[in-house]
Amino acid sequence: MLRILYVIYLWLFMVPLFLVLTLLTALTTIIGCLLGGERIFAYYPGMIWSRLTCYMALCPVEVKGREHIDPKKSYVFVANHQGAFDIFLIYGFLGVPVKWVLKEGIMKIPFVGTACRAAGFIPVDNSTSKAAARSVTEAEKALRKGASVVVFPEGSRTYDGRMIRFKKGAYQMAFDQHLSIVPITLNGPYKVLPIGSLNIKRHRMEMIIHPPIPTDGISPDNKELQKLADHTQQVIASTLWDEFK
Repeated sequence: MLRILYVIYLWLFMVPLFLVLTLLTALTTIIGCLLGGERIFAYYPGMIWSRLTCYMALCPVEVKGREHIDPKKSYVFVANHQGAFDIFLIYGFLGVPVKWVLKEGIMKIPFVGTACRAAGFIPVDNSTSKAAARSVTEAEKALRKGASVVVFPEGSRTYDGRMIRFKKGAYQMAFDQHLSIVPITLNGPYKVLPIGSLNIKRHRMEMIIHPPIPTDGISPDNKELQKLADHTQQVIASTLWDEFK
């Protein structure tokens, strides 16, 4: 009975309101950034939109480890990619402004893609190695301006809740800019909305922010960067819910 009531609430209230909020958030971001307010409008409208989405979905959120972040520093945040609600969880509750490294396809969504470009988010084009390298260069430009970036090193959402091996692009960025990597464990988004589904389910979500891992002293060769990627993946896996380890 509760599930039936939730589905009715979802499609009659939450989804229509979410679409309206998404449009308003995109327009606010576009206009604010075009008027020169990128520092404010690239973060706060999206943060509020993300929090409201989690609240409207009736999904409790718990955040652990926010004390590990210095708001005055830039980081490369790396997280496991459980589902669509990953973005709402990180954007809404991380507590610091970030630039997103996003799939090129998101930039094609009406209004949303324009807002992402206005906010300085970085599209990833993996069609060729040259295009992928160009995406890394764009991300490094944002880092040089003092921004932090969020990357999903798996490259795509999980199909079963378990992680696939991390790619090393994010770690190259961190090394090149002498920044620390901050691993983030996400639990729950897979339960709320897994890939390939429109069936949102009410479930608690958890974000665990681990201590920063410095890149100083690491060799820039591919083998060492992959070792760092594997290490951060192990850190994230250490606090995954048992069923996904």
